[in-house]
Amino acid sequence: MLIRPELMALRADDTPQRLIQRRLVDQSNAWRQTGQGAQVEAELLRLASGAALADLPLLAALFTAGDPAAAGLVGGVAAWLLTELAKAPLGQVPLRHQYDRTLATLVLARSHGASLAIQAIDGAGLALKPPAQSVSFAANENWEHMLAGSALIERVQITGRTQAGVAMRREQLTFAAGEVTQRSGREVAQIYRQVSGIAVLLRLQRSDGSGAASCEYALEDGRLLHQAAGTPRDSRLELTASLLGRMARRDAAPLLAAMAEEAGSPHLRWQALRECLGLDSAIGFAALSAIARRSEDPLAVPAGALRAQLLEAYPQLAEVSACPA
Repeated sequence: MLIRPELMALRADDTPQRLIQRRLVDQSNAWRQTGQGAQVEAELLRLASGAALADLPLLAALFTAGDPAAAGLVGGVAAWLLTELAKAPLGQVPLRHQYDRTLATLVLARSHGASLAIQAIDGAGLALKPPAQSVSFAANENWEHMLAGSALIERVQITGRTQAGVAMRREQLTFAAGEVTQRSGREVAQIYRQVSGIAVLLRLQRSDGSGAASCEYALEDGRLLHQAAGTPRDSRLELTASLLGRMARRDAAPLLAAMAEEAGSPHLRWQALRECLGLDSAIGFAALSAIARRSEDPLAVPAGALRAQLLEAYPQLAEVSACPA
């Protein structure tokens, strides 16, 4: 193994490496705190708080087709990063980034569920991947501005709901340099099918505030394949509910029943209800019956169907009365 003298020297004294990294972090902080970087941070915070994109001058310009603001922003960030890395090749980029041989992402700024990132898609790497067999929808809003290159994309839109999943409309489009796309992630998904060379784009994303679960469906027939909590809080609570069930904590049944009956994510409530039924059938069935009687509740129909199935299998559950309010 060949170890260059520069690396050997760092084994004895890593001070130069720490100084390099400190300089990169200082440059990053300076960009965030002054000029365009500071404006990006401020507007991203407002976007995350619910402001319309049209009311945010810089972000609106970044995602206006043909506007040079996007290329100027990306070019400015790339200039100081590449200059510093040219001076110190062993430095590490201080911005959040990742690369998976097909997609490279550099996050310029994040704020409370909103983010602005540069992405590069390697067409050769994409061609080596098997074609997508499923598509995911999440509770967010997305804007993408193609800065260089072009891509063949497939837009998949949910047109209806079925018992097993969704009905979808699919269409293929060319996404060319200078164009901007906007979509609601709960209703429309975008799949990159083919890229010539490398495509570079600026992407803006924010949570839509609904907390709705992320869902993955089979492209072939719209079957629901996977569902995940829409927020970190719901994810933690789902894990907690599952853990209580696996630990057979019967004393937690009243708490799980309360979680199932309160307002919140339908997916989280259904998980809590399932675990409650497994721990204490009487408490769980009472909660199930209460939910089934609330016609305005999004879980009323599946709760009513499950209640009917349980009564058919276990007639004795008919004697379970609803818990007092």
